[in-house]
Amino acid sequence: MSNIIKGLKKFFTKSDMILWFLTISASVYSLLLINSMQRASDYSYLTPQILALLIGYIAAIIVTLIDYELITKLWWLLMIVSLGLLVLVFVIGRNVSGTDDTAWITLPGGISFQPSELVKIFFIITFSKHMSLLKEYDMLHSLVGVITLVIHMAVPVAIIHMQGDDGTVLIFIFMFLIMSFVGGVQLRYFLIMLLLLAAGIPIIWNYFMNSEHKSRITAIFDIDGNAMKNYGWQQYQGKVSVASGGLNGTGLGNGARVASGIVPEQENDFIFTVAGEELGFIGCLLLIVILLAICIKIVMDATSSRDYLGRMICVGVFAMIGTQTVINIGMVLGLLPVIGITLPFFSSGGTSLLSVLIGIGLVQSVFYHKDVVETPQGKLKNNKYKYMNNQSQYI
Repeated sequence: MSNIIKGLKKFFTKSDMILWFLTISASVYSLLLINSMQRASDYSYLTPQILALLIGYIAAIIVTLIDYELITKLWWLLMIVSLGLLVLVFVIGRNVSGTDDTAWITLPGGISFQPSELVKIFFIITFSKHMSLLKEYDMLHSLVGVITLVIHMAVPVAIIHMQGDDGTVLIFIFMFLIMSFVGGVQLRYFLIMLLLLAAGIPIIWNYFMNSEHKSRITAIFDIDGNAMKNYGWQQYQGKVSVASGGLNGTGLGNGARVASGIVPEQENDFIFTVAGEELGFIGCLLLIVILLAICIKIVMDATSSRDYLGRMICVGVFAMIGTQTVINIGMVLGLLPVIGITLPFFSSGGTSLLSVLIGIGLVQSVFYHKDVVETPQGKLKNNKYKYMNNQSQYI
């Protein structure tokens, strides 16, 4: 029993308890929203969400206890698994109802699994390791080094694009850009990429975007009057739901629009509308503050990491959560096109939730093991905690 107590004390002392508190707060808030909108559907969204939370937190704790450097040593295996999962979608994948996406795999028992969500985490790990190696060999500023980073990003992006999941493609691109920028890639390369993107917009619009993609973009500006039909319907109803909540909202379980299910995918991509109608402006603000606080805490953990590798892992998780948050809320408020991006921690969806929690586990691993430092004699672990007998030891 004493060993268990000592182990728990060590875990809580070395972990980032503020980040755990914020993560748990987001999870509880999510369950309240999903439970409220549950009355609009015969399908139980709450049960699988709770199961995903339990599995996700167990996974996050396990990842926390493992030194992130040991995890990154398996980068080659993670790359193989990533490619295998993405290719497997073309073999046994299924279409998502109402879209042309083929990004899901049905596991035994009827459980749906989206490989690209897990590949996001693998990408953060492998890309962080890639950048760390380039920095170690002084290749981060070279054209060859930057090209290898682009290839690292382009391979999963191309495969996921062929699956039709361009929302996830956008998240990968933003993770690549943010991690590269913070990691030290020189600005001239970003300028080159920006110029290439600007020059390629006509090609992308005419040859890579289908009619659905174009309609989702034009719906924002209501160019063709489709804000009340087709691709603009979801955003229109979402904005009405958010606006109907006023300052305080109608109260959890009292939203008439939530009960009617008039907003498509309100349990998933449009969960923000449930908070808007039933908890009002205050509820929306609280949701945003929690997610903002999580992002800020991740950045703080990045600055306190023991090395460049740990910092890049934290930046990758920040990029994933931050960009998904901005894009999702932007979609709901009609500022950005609807591209199927979930709201981290809040949207219903086991695979998405699991990947986010594992990401939190990676950040916690960086924080948990930050007292291991490099010395000429090897790695020195500073045992500065009262319950440890030795002050330091080599590992």
